Amino acid sequence: MSSGHNAPIPAAGLGTRFLPATKALPEELLPVLDRPVLQWGVEEAVAAGLDTMVVVLSRGKELLAAHFDSAPELERTLESRGKLVGLEAVRRSQRLARFAYVYQPEPLGLGHAVLQARPVVGDRAFACLLPDDLSWAERPILAQLVDAHREVGTPVLALMRVPRERISRYGSVAVAESRGRLHRVTAMVEKPAPEDAPSELAINALEHTRPGAGGEIQLTDGIAAVLESGPVWGLEFEGELLDVGTPEGWLQALLRTAPSHPTFGPALREALERGLHQGALP
Repeated sequence: MSSGHNAPIPAAGLGTRFLPATKALPEELLPVLDRPVLQWGVEEAVAAGLDTMVVVLSRGKELLAAHFDSAPELERTLESRGKLVGLEAVRRSQRLARFAYVYQPEPLGLGHAVLQARPVVGDRAFACLLPDDLSWAERPILAQLVDAHREVGTPVLALMRVPRERISRYGSVAVAESRGRLHRVTAMVEKPAPEDAPSELAINALEHTRPGAGGEIQLTDGIAAVLESGPVWGLEFEGELLDVGTPEGWLQALLRTAPSHPTFGPALREALERGLHQGALP
Protein backbone atom coordinates (compact mmCIF):
# COMPACT_ATOMS: atom_id res chain seq x y z
CA MET A 1 0.00 0.00 0.00
CA SER A 2 1.46 3.32 -1.01
CA SER A 3 0.59 6.98 -1.09
CA GLY A 4 -2.58 7.62 -3.05
CA HIS A 5 -4.70 4.99 -1.37
CA ASN A 6 -7.91 5.75 0.45
CA ALA A 7 -8.96 5.66 4.08
CA PRO A 8 -12.71 5.13 4.50
CA ILE A 9 -13.85 6.68 7.79
CA PRO A 10 -17.35 5.66 8.93
CA ALA A 11 -18.81 8.69 10.71
CA ALA A 12 -22.55 8.35 10.16
CA GLY A 13 -23.51 7.41 13.73
CA LEU A 14 -25.78 9.54 15.89
CA GLY A 15 -23.42 9.76 18.86
CA THR A 16 -26.18 8.91 21.31
CA ARG A 17 -23.75 7.96 24.08
CA PHE A 18 -22.75 11.63 24.40
CA LEU A 19 -26.20 13.20 24.44
CA PRO A 20 -27.09 16.01 24.97
CA ALA A 21 -23.60 17.21 23.94
CA THR A 22 -23.98 15.63 20.49
CA LYS A 23 -27.53 16.79 19.77
CA ALA A 24 -26.18 19.38 17.31
CA LEU A 25 -22.42 18.71 17.33
CA PRO A 26 -21.20 15.47 15.70
CA GLU A 27 -19.43 13.15 18.13
CA GLU A 28 -16.40 13.14 15.82
CA LEU A 29 -15.87 16.86 16.45
CA LEU A 30 -15.62 16.51 20.22
CA PRO A 31 -12.14 17.75 21.15
CA VAL A 32 -9.31 15.69 22.51
CA LEU A 33 -6.92 18.38 23.72
CA ASP A 34 -6.55 20.94 20.92
CA ARG A 35 -8.25 19.21 17.99
CA PRO A 36 -11.32 17.09 17.32
CA VAL A 37 -11.37 13.31 17.39
CA LEU A 38 -11.78 13.06 13.62
CA GLN A 39 -8.70 15.19 12.97
CA TRP A 40 -6.60 12.85 15.12
CA GLY A 41 -7.70 10.01 12.85
CA VAL A 42 -7.00 11.93 9.65
CA GLU A 43 -3.53 12.87 10.88
CA GLU A 44 -2.84 9.22 11.67
CA ALA A 45 -3.92 8.18 8.17
CA VAL A 46 -1.72 10.86 6.57
CA ALA A 47 1.24 9.69 8.67
CA ALA A 48 0.62 6.19 7.27
CA GLY A 49 0.97 7.48 3.69
CA LEU A 50 -2.75 7.74 2.87
CA ASP A 51 -3.85 10.97 1.27
CA THR A 52 -7.56 10.61 0.45
CA MET A 53 -10.10 10.39 3.27
CA VAL A 54 -13.50 8.97 2.30
CA VAL A 55 -15.75 10.14 5.12
CA VAL A 56 -19.09 8.33 5.38
CA LEU A 57 -21.76 10.73 6.65
CA SER A 58 -25.44 10.66 7.49
CA ARG A 59 -27.74 13.59 6.82
CA GLY A 60 -27.19 16.38 9.31
CA LYS A 61 -23.48 15.71 9.87
CA GLU A 62 -22.18 18.16 7.27
CA LEU A 63 -20.25 19.97 10.01
CA LEU A 64 -17.60 17.26 9.62
CA ALA A 65 -16.92 18.48 6.08
CA ALA A 66 -16.96 22.11 7.22
CA HIS A 67 -14.15 21.44 9.69
CA PHE A 68 -11.74 20.57 6.87
CA ASP A 69 -13.04 23.24 4.48
CA SER A 70 -11.75 26.78 4.09
CA ALA A 71 -13.11 29.47 6.43
CA PRO A 72 -12.21 32.79 4.75
CA GLU A 73 -14.02 35.07 7.22
CA LEU A 74 -12.50 33.35 10.25
CA GLU A 75 -9.05 33.44 8.64
CA ARG A 76 -9.31 37.15 7.86
CA THR A 77 -10.41 37.88 11.43
CA LEU A 78 -7.57 35.88 12.95
CA GLU A 79 -5.03 37.50 10.65
CA SER A 80 -6.25 41.04 11.35
CA ARG A 81 -6.06 40.41 15.10
CA GLY A 82 -2.56 38.94 14.88
CA LYS A 83 -3.66 35.51 16.11
CA LEU A 84 -1.23 33.70 13.87
CA VAL A 85 -1.03 30.47 15.87
CA GLY A 86 -4.78 30.00 15.60
CA LEU A 87 -4.67 30.96 11.93
CA GLU A 88 -2.06 28.31 11.18
CA ALA A 89 -4.08 25.69 13.08
CA VAL A 90 -7.17 26.50 11.00
CA ARG A 91 -5.25 26.39 7.72
CA ARG A 92 -3.41 23.22 8.65
CA SER A 93 -6.66 21.26 8.96
CA GLN A 94 -7.51 22.32 5.40
CA ARG A 95 -4.16 21.11 4.00
CA LEU A 96 -4.06 17.71 5.67
CA ALA A 97 -5.46 15.58 2.87
CA ARG A 98 -7.95 15.25 0.06
CA PHE A 99 -11.51 14.53 1.17
CA ALA A 100 -14.43 12.77 -0.43
CA TYR A 101 -17.80 12.58 1.30
CA VAL A 102 -20.41 9.89 0.79
CA TYR A 103 -23.69 9.26 2.58
CA GLN A 104 -25.09 6.25 4.34
CA PRO A 105 -28.83 6.66 3.69
CA GLU A 106 -29.90 4.29 6.47
CA PRO A 107 -28.17 3.06 9.64
CA LEU A 108 -27.67 -0.50 8.41
CA GLY A 109 -24.49 -1.37 10.28
CA LEU A 110 -20.81 -0.50 10.33
CA GLY A 111 -20.01 -2.80 7.42
CA HIS A 112 -22.76 -1.17 5.36
CA ALA A 113 -21.27 2.25 6.17
CA VAL A 114 -17.86 1.17 4.87
CA LEU A 115 -19.49 -0.18 1.69
CA GLN A 116 -20.74 3.31 0.87
CA ALA A 117 -17.12 4.25 0.15
CA ARG A 118 -16.86 1.73 -2.67
CA PRO A 119 -17.67 4.18 -5.53
CA VAL A 120 -14.59 6.17 -4.47
CA VAL A 121 -12.30 3.33 -3.41
CA GLY A 122 -13.14 0.87 -6.18
CA ASP A 123 -11.11 -2.33 -6.06
CA ARG A 124 -7.97 -0.69 -4.69
CA ALA A 125 -6.41 -1.46 -1.34
CA PHE A 126 -7.65 0.75 1.49
CA ALA A 127 -7.29 1.20 5.23
CA CYS A 128 -10.47 1.53 7.28
CA LEU A 129 -10.23 3.95 10.19
CA LEU A 130 -12.71 4.00 13.07
CA PRO A 131 -12.77 7.52 14.56
CA ASP A 132 -13.84 6.11 17.95
CA ASP A 133 -10.30 4.73 18.33
CA LEU A 134 -7.47 7.16 18.94
CA SER A 135 -4.01 5.81 18.19
CA TRP A 136 -1.46 6.43 20.93
CA ALA A 137 1.84 4.92 19.90
CA GLU A 138 5.40 5.89 19.02
CA ARG A 139 4.68 4.79 15.44
CA PRO A 140 1.01 5.32 14.52
CA ILE A 141 -0.92 2.07 14.57
CA LEU A 142 -2.31 2.57 11.07
CA ALA A 143 1.25 2.99 9.77
CA GLN A 144 2.17 -0.31 11.44
CA LEU A 145 -0.75 -1.99 9.64
CA VAL A 146 0.29 -0.49 6.29
CA ASP A 147 3.82 -1.82 6.82
CA ALA A 148 2.38 -5.27 7.62
CA HIS A 149 0.23 -5.19 4.47
CA ARG A 150 3.32 -4.45 2.38
CA GLU A 151 5.07 -7.43 3.96
CA VAL A 152 2.35 -10.08 3.61
CA GLY A 153 0.30 -8.72 0.69
CA THR A 154 -3.03 -9.75 2.18
CA PRO A 155 -5.76 -8.08 4.25
CA VAL A 156 -4.41 -7.24 7.70
CA LEU A 157 -6.45 -6.97 10.91
CA ALA A 158 -5.46 -4.90 13.93
CA LEU A 159 -4.99 -7.26 16.87
CA MET A 160 -4.26 -6.58 20.50
CA ARG A 161 -3.50 -9.01 23.29
CA VAL A 162 -5.92 -8.72 26.21
CA PRO A 163 -6.33 -10.69 29.44
CA ARG A 164 -8.57 -13.69 28.86
CA GLU A 165 -11.09 -12.45 31.43
CA ARG A 166 -11.69 -9.36 29.23
CA ILE A 167 -11.81 -11.10 25.85
CA SER A 168 -15.64 -11.21 25.86
CA ARG A 169 -15.66 -7.43 25.28
CA TYR A 170 -14.05 -7.93 21.88
CA GLY A 171 -13.66 -10.79 19.44
CA SER A 172 -11.02 -13.49 19.56
CA VAL A 173 -9.10 -14.93 16.61
CA ALA A 174 -7.75 -18.39 15.92
CA VAL A 175 -4.16 -18.36 14.69
CA ALA A 176 -2.45 -20.90 12.41
CA GLU A 177 1.07 -19.48 12.48
CA SER A 178 2.97 -16.50 13.82
CA ARG A 179 5.93 -14.42 12.68
CA GLY A 180 6.74 -12.22 15.63
CA ARG A 181 3.80 -9.83 15.92
CA LEU A 182 2.24 -11.06 12.69
CA HIS A 183 -0.33 -13.85 13.02
CA ARG A 184 -2.15 -15.71 10.25
CA VAL A 185 -5.82 -15.66 11.18
CA THR A 186 -8.05 -18.62 10.32
CA ALA A 187 -11.24 -17.84 12.25
CA MET A 188 -12.80 -15.40 14.67
CA VAL A 189 -15.28 -15.74 17.50
CA GLU A 190 -17.43 -12.73 18.36
CA LYS A 191 -17.29 -11.78 22.04
CA PRO A 192 -16.67 -15.30 23.36
CA ALA A 193 -16.76 -16.47 26.94
CA PRO A 194 -13.19 -16.57 28.29
CA GLU A 195 -13.10 -20.36 28.27
CA ASP A 196 -14.25 -20.48 24.63
CA ALA A 197 -11.79 -17.94 23.22
CA PRO A 198 -9.32 -19.52 20.77
CA SER A 199 -6.62 -17.03 21.83
CA GLU A 200 -5.98 -13.87 23.80
CA LEU A 201 -5.63 -11.90 20.57
CA ALA A 202 -8.59 -9.57 20.15
CA ILE A 203 -10.04 -7.74 17.17
CA ASN A 204 -10.74 -4.30 18.55
CA ALA A 205 -13.24 -3.47 15.77
CA LEU A 206 -15.67 -6.01 17.17
CA GLU A 207 -16.10 -3.92 20.29
CA HIS A 208 -17.88 -1.39 18.07
CA THR A 209 -20.30 -3.81 16.43
CA ARG A 210 -23.53 -5.45 17.38
CA PRO A 211 -25.10 -8.57 15.86
CA GLY A 212 -26.54 -7.92 12.41
CA ALA A 213 -30.32 -7.83 12.21
CA GLY A 214 -32.98 -6.59 9.83
CA GLY A 215 -30.64 -6.37 6.84
CA GLU A 216 -27.70 -4.87 8.73
CA ILE A 217 -24.19 -5.53 7.48
CA GLN A 218 -21.51 -5.47 10.14
CA LEU A 219 -17.73 -5.42 9.83
CA THR A 220 -17.76 -8.95 11.14
CA ASP A 221 -19.67 -10.04 8.02
CA GLY A 222 -16.98 -8.59 5.80
CA ILE A 223 -14.13 -10.09 7.83
CA ALA A 224 -15.82 -13.51 7.75
CA ALA A 225 -16.18 -13.33 3.96
CA VAL A 226 -12.52 -12.37 3.53
CA LEU A 227 -11.42 -15.26 5.74
CA GLU A 228 -13.29 -17.66 3.46
CA SER A 229 -11.79 -16.25 0.27
CA GLY A 230 -8.07 -16.27 1.07
CA PRO A 231 -5.32 -15.76 3.64
CA VAL A 232 -5.72 -13.04 6.25
CA TRP A 233 -3.04 -11.87 8.64
CA GLY A 234 -3.35 -9.87 11.82
CA LEU A 235 -0.82 -7.54 13.38
CA GLU A 236 -0.43 -7.42 17.14
CA PHE A 237 0.29 -3.72 17.10
CA GLU A 238 2.53 -1.78 19.45
CA GLY A 239 0.95 1.03 21.41
CA GLU A 240 -2.58 1.72 22.58
CA LEU A 241 -5.96 2.35 21.01
CA LEU A 242 -7.82 4.82 23.21
CA ASP A 243 -11.58 4.39 23.02
CA VAL A 244 -13.09 7.87 22.71
CA GLY A 245 -16.53 6.55 21.78
CA THR A 246 -17.94 6.79 25.31
CA PRO A 247 -17.83 9.65 27.83
CA GLU A 248 -15.77 7.51 30.20
CA GLY A 249 -13.30 6.53 27.47
CA TRP A 250 -13.10 10.12 26.23
CA LEU A 251 -12.20 11.32 29.74
CA GLN A 252 -9.57 8.59 30.10
CA ALA A 253 -8.12 9.56 26.71
CA LEU A 254 -7.75 13.17 27.88
CA LEU A 255 -5.90 12.02 30.98
CA ARG A 256 -3.70 9.72 28.89
CA THR A 257 -2.76 12.29 26.25
CA ALA A 258 -2.62 15.55 28.23
CA PRO A 259 0.51 14.96 30.39
CA SER A 260 2.89 15.05 27.41
CA HIS A 261 1.28 18.11 25.81
CA PRO A 262 3.30 21.33 26.26
CA THR A 263 0.24 23.39 27.22
CA PHE A 264 -2.24 20.94 28.69
CA GLY A 265 0.34 18.90 30.62
CA PRO A 266 1.32 21.68 33.05
CA ALA A 267 -2.34 22.78 33.33
CA LEU A 268 -3.43 19.24 34.24
CA ARG A 269 -0.69 18.82 36.84
CA GLU A 270 -1.56 22.17 38.40
CA ALA A 271 -5.27 21.28 38.53
CA LEU A 272 -4.57 17.89 40.11
CA GLU A 273 -2.19 19.35 42.69
CA ARG A 274 -4.72 22.04 43.57
CA GLY A 275 -7.49 19.46 43.83
CA LEU A 276 -5.42 17.27 46.13
CA HIS A 277 -4.42 20.24 48.28
CA GLN A 278 -8.04 21.37 48.62
CA GLY A 279 -9.30 17.85 49.28
CA ALA A 280 -11.49 17.92 46.18
CA LEU A 281 -9.99 14.64 44.90
CA PRO A 282 -10.32 11.28 46.68
